[in-house]
Amino acid sequence: MTSRTTPSIRSTSAWDQQQIDAFLSGSRIPLRLACNAGQGFPLLNSLWFEQRDGSLWCATHASSAIVPFLQRDPRCAFEIALNDPPYCGVRGQARALLTRDGAGELLQRLIERYLGDSNPALAAWLMSRADDEYAIRLDPTWLTAWDYRPRMQPAD
Repeated sequence: MTSRTTPSIRSTSAWDQQQIDAFLSGSRIPLRLACNAGQGFPLLNSLWFEQRDGSLWCATHASSAIVPFLQRDPRCAFEIALNDPPYCGVRGQARALLTRDGAGELLQRLIERYLGDSNPALAAWLMSRADDEYAIRLDPTWLTAWDYRPRMQPAD
């Protein structure tokens, strides 16, 4: 495990750390994770996440293209943002650590967070592959938030 430091919040951020934490813990939006895929182009992946102990945690299958890229170069960027107006969200840069330890348990928590009881067939299929999952711990180096809700509200 790498040592973690508290990420810096950009001075231009619309939110402070408490507001960022509240948004992340309350969001059921997939995290968009960009990594260095080589050849000069980034690879973008959407992953379920949870916030825990100052890190963002995702799970991905061993066959995912992102695994060898993050193993080779742990530097990455991420965004968690609403897709529909009014727009707001959090983005930042992080270092990723991949581990098999606890990946199955993480996957179970992510299934409960994102699916609940809505799709038992998908949940069962995902859990049938849990032995081949990686947990991805994202340790943010900096964060920022934007919030366009005040300026996107309809005029009275």
